[in-house]
Amino acid sequence: MEAKKLMQKRGTEKIISAIFLLILIISLGYSNNANAQNTISTGVPFLLIGPNSRFSGMGETGTAISDDATAMHWNPSGLAFQTEGTELNFTHSPWLAGLGISDLFYDYLAARKYIKSINGTVGASITYLNIGEIITTDEFGNATPERDYKAYEFAIALAYATKLREDLGVGVVTRFIYSRLSPNETKVGGELGTGTAFSTSFDLAAMYRPKSGPKFIKDRLSIGLNLSNLGPKISYVDAAQADPIPTQLRLGIAYTIFKNEGNELTLAADFSKLLVHRYLDEDSVSRSDPFYEAIFTSWSGSVANSIQTSIGAEYWYGSPRLIALRAGFFYEDPTNGNRKYITLGAGIRYSLYGFDFSYIDAIEENHPLANTLRFGLIIRF
Repeated sequence: MEAKKLMQKRGTEKIISAIFLLILIISLGYSNNANAQNTISTGVPFLLIGPNSRFSGMGETGTAISDDATAMHWNPSGLAFQTEGTELNFTHSPWLAGLGISDLFYDYLAARKYIKSINGTVGASITYLNIGEIITTDEFGNATPERDYKAYEFAIALAYATKLREDLGVGVVTRFIYSRLSPNETKVGGELGTGTAFSTSFDLAAMYRPKSGPKFIKDRLSIGLNLSNLGPKISYVDAAQADPIPTQLRLGIAYTIFKNEGNELTLAADFSKLLVHRYLDEDSVSRSDPFYEAIFTSWSGSVANSIQTSIGAEYWYGSPRLIALRAGFFYEDPTNGNRKYITLGAGIRYSLYGFDFSYIDAIEENHPLANTLRFGLIIRF
């Protein structure tokens, strides 16, 4: 009897371990390069998935532009410059088509509205990652449909942004995070629990858009900075093995090359770094610093290799904007994930509505990010 219980416990632990691995792959992708050994793992990495087909088509470069409701993710201070009307922004993606999992998808819904009485713009968003139906078995490999379940993760966020000056905006986001990798009880490290957990986080951001100065700078340049997912670790079963959430620093620069009647071309670049510090203690057990320490300790080692770089371009035709074409490139060092891919995208605007889509060419064969599509719908009123 005890042996049977032990086998059941081990079976459940294997299921949870497999789901954790899947979640890591879902957000960060993986590499076949044997040198990619230093990728930093975190809890709830789905928070790093970039919503908005528009910026995704530009190589994941949204930090310095952030001129729609998805600024909630890219740079909430961008909301400060959105002082007209109300917007709803929805993104859907059949996530990681390269894995061949049909029920794996990502949804993001954001809304924003300027409120004159509080001298700022408020926003709200929900991020949802559907991991799919998890099929369980007993210790003999027989199906146990009564224990099957759906795994998913989501986050709900609220934001406020305002202008400190005509050319300087700041923003803050607070977020509730829920992760349901497994509702089944299991025992790990002497502790009884499930693969269900929650945490909270907040973001701090700023954006500079000069409204005066030389002609080649005025209303052309934008610089954004976003420090996101600052918050406590997330714990599933064993509190001693809690995982840090993906605290990230993003710096973005965008510049409008030309803008005339019916034509506009903008170039953008983003640089991002995970502010997570993991290490082995004297007992060779993996540990991580709390977020308020990791924002400093994560800069040790080879900093250049830990920075993700992306560049993108967007061309608009029409007055007002009608049709957009986009392209970009994302690069990550081989020793820190080794993701690199080309992105393409397009968009159309008509009256209150807008539609965007983006496509990832992962360059590398059999990559899980290959052929990933995102679809976006915008309604402004």
